[in-house]
Amino acid sequence: MNKIEVKGVTKVYNKKTKALDNISITIEPNKIYGLLGRNGAGKTTLLNILTTKIFPTSGEITIGGEEVFENDKVLGKIFYIMVDSAMPWAFHRVFKRMKDFYPDFDIEYAKELADRFDIDVSKKSKVLSTGEFSLFKAILALASNAEILLLDEPVLGVDPNHREMLYKEMIKNYSEKPKTIIVSTHLIKEVASIVEEVIIIKEGRIIENNSVDSLLSEVYTITGRADNVDEYLRNREHAAVDGIGERKTAIILENKQNKDISLANKLELEFGNVELQELCMALTEDG
Repeated sequence: MNKIEVKGVTKVYNKKTKALDNISITIEPNKIYGLLGRNGAGKTTLLNILTTKIFPTSGEITIGGEEVFENDKVLGKIFYIMVDSAMPWAFHRVFKRMKDFYPDFDIEYAKELADRFDIDVSKKSKVLSTGEFSLFKAILALASNAEILLLDEPVLGVDPNHREMLYKEMIKNYSEKPKTIIVSTHLIKEVASIVEEVIIIKEGRIIENNSVDSLLSEVYTITGRADNVDEYLRNREHAAVDGIGERKTAIILENKQNKDISLANKLELEFGNVELQELCMALTEDG
């Protein structure tokens, strides 16, 4: 399995709009990554560059040390679910075309998943609902047996029950056949339990690249009377200060020390844990 290296990638549209700003990152093989950020942050642009749907203004991307651009051998290791993918054929033809592009595509597994997810394979994909088409694309990705899966909003329009089924199948598939999976989604709370690593993009720049466990172990919340919280926040890096009435809560972007515990006890403040979605929203808010 090969790692993905993004080196100094910038993408500028119309000579002025900078969608990606000199980003560099290494994506290790056989891990599940969450690619997170607000709308317009640059997530889809990055995925499109990884698969050469578009080209960077500058910088390079390699997989296993090989350039991805104009390299069909390397691109054949990637299966990319795009939000606006179009497949006008009947399912049986789609399965055959997938086999042409991905020799290890498992048609029987794809049919089994389609049956489990109530997808009628006698239909053409263009008559499916948004949620059904999202599931169909996810089925193709899992059955492709590609080394790298890039999933851009993979559960768009999917009902909660089928989303949960898909997450469980993704973990099962990954456990049986390890691969690199990058999931770009706004449903952060739902994927928090399946992603191992997190990449957070804000305004075209990588602001966090860490394991979920490490990231969440380095932050905490503090809650109490507003004036006491304000005193605690002095000279501490923090984000997302929220308050109702006389009480206030803030996210502290530092490791908790013994002195912090002593001060919090003195000020009658309560510590709490931070969820991934809460942290992502705090780190990517305007300002």
